[in-house]
Amino acid sequence: MEIMSRKLSQIAPDWWDYTTLDDALIKDAASLTARKLKGLSRPGFKIVFYDTLEEFYLAEALEYIHAWKQSTIDNPVGICGPIGPTEQLPLVARLVNDLGIDIRSSHFWGMDEWCVDGKEVDITHPLSFERADKDLCFNRIRKSLRLPDQNLHFPKADSTSYKKSWDGVRCAVMQGGQGDVKHWAFNDPPRRKGKYKSEPPSAHVYRKLSTRVVELHPLTIAQNARTSGGGNISMVPTQAVTVGPKETWMADKVSIWHAGAHDNPFGQRLTTLMIAKGIADSAVPMSLLADHPNVQFNFYVGGIGHCDVEMH
Repeated sequence: MEIMSRKLSQIAPDWWDYTTLDDALIKDAASLTARKLKGLSRPGFKIVFYDTLEEFYLAEALEYIHAWKQSTIDNPVGICGPIGPTEQLPLVARLVNDLGIDIRSSHFWGMDEWCVDGKEVDITHPLSFERADKDLCFNRIRKSLRLPDQNLHFPKADSTSYKKSWDGVRCAVMQGGQGDVKHWAFNDPPRRKGKYKSEPPSAHVYRKLSTRVVELHPLTIAQNARTSGGGNISMVPTQAVTVGPKETWMADKVSIWHAGAHDNPFGQRLTTLMIAKGIADSAVPMSLLADHPNVQFNFYVGGIGHCDVEMH
């Protein structure tokens, strides 16, 4: 007897994504008010609201400072950080310089990088994440305070060195944003084919994935064109190398920042509800954090919005 598979994606039928979830779960997420959203905190999952963008991005920048201040030569500590958002990065450099914080024993891991034909893009590429990190943050820090180049770890298509860099260094926090397809870094849902034709990978299987080159969901490509390229989809690569769940579970804490500029009001609600209720489904990769012991969702109040129907 043929096993009934889940419904097809309304975005890209050859892929898994949140539109393949049960309609009741989607309805429950859409109905959440801001008050109910904040009430979904539980042990291991903390929800924090910020009233202003200034407070929001300063708090994000301070996570870098708090992590790096724990580092010593004998016990190095680092942070893994995203491009998207980026507004916190100049604040990090300003705090280090103005407070005179010596971060030379500290480490930093970039979360991801674009790939073309299976090779990471060069730092001269206009969308290079490594260049953005350096231009917006690390090159702005005084050389007498700055962590050395060997303590900056950016993922490459050959991820051997990047994976090894996690050994012997404690990651105090992994930051991230949330994309339209409900990913952190570029941990996108997979294509709907082969053994995952009827069901997406189990949460157990997906969490074993380490840093790797991935094919990007069409929604991710469209989003990055909107946020970084003025809507020019043709300029956005269709592959990336991304930090994996395996490395994510090596971080003491996972801190996700929702400013309302990347994912939308519905997406912010959906992943919050799934993590709060322990619903881990790889069609919604962010929901897999339901099983991480220390997750914090940070919301800018002005970006929470609502899911009411409005015609524009």
